[in-house]
Amino acid sequence: MHGFTDVDRQPDPKSWVGVLDRLSGEPFYQAYQQRVRELLRPSPGRRYLDVGAGTGASAVRLRDDHDVTVLTVDRSLTMAVAMRARGLTRCAVADAHRLPFLDDSIDGAWADRTVQHLADPRAAIRELARVVRPGGRIVLADPDYDTQVLDIADQDLARRVLRFRADVMLRNGTLAHQHAGILATLGLAEVTVEPRTLLVRNPNAADNVLGLRSWAGTAAQRGVLDPAEARAFEEQFDEAVEAGRFTYAVTFFLTAATVNFHEPSS
Repeated sequence: MHGFTDVDRQPDPKSWVGVLDRLSGEPFYQAYQQRVRELLRPSPGRRYLDVGAGTGASAVRLRDDHDVTVLTVDRSLTMAVAMRARGLTRCAVADAHRLPFLDDSIDGAWADRTVQHLADPRAAIRELARVVRPGGRIVLADPDYDTQVLDIADQDLARRVLRFRADVMLRNGTLAHQHAGILATLGLAEVTVEPRTLLVRNPNAADNVLGLRSWAGTAAQRGVLDPAEARAFEEQFDEAVEAGRFTYAVTFFLTAATVNFHEPSS
């Protein structure tokens, strides 16, 4: 599973804090996260919840820009320590499937690149709907790895590596386009979807931030790809970079809705 599935059990948990810090400095991530916060329709004095908050960078921005209270949840103690060091004191180490909040106690909630890692995404989204008051907003943001493209010479090999990323490295790598349907099924209103495509031409960003060049090697280690094919992928990756034609893209879906009513708690 992807490292963000269980940060605290990784060989170097603090390195994943660095990954999020690098991503938060990328213009694409800054722009779509700003839109996520706008979709919450924040009002001063209200309480908002960031589930799977990571380092809390977006939570800090919402708090400071809109004069609101932000509560954060992450199952990783490593991330909780990072958040508290950055001034987020209302941080709970908890499971997204069982949020430690009362029904209707939050004015709005969001989950950014969180649902893709969860064991039961529908149960976790139902939890968001439980804790957010009627009239409050829920926003989900995730990439959908069914939308990936990569320009290397062997397109069949590229598709096989990208499918490994989508289907093996992530629990729910291709679910984002279904978020709207899940929210609608839960009875939420005003469901909207906005696509944001991450287009990467800088191979350093693709390798150092996304780790794309390493995906084939990981697939070979897992027995999904032949080692010779993994080497061929890396060679063609480097050839595309040398030729100046390197291109990778994946589309994120920003899905928002308004809580209408809650199903009775079980």
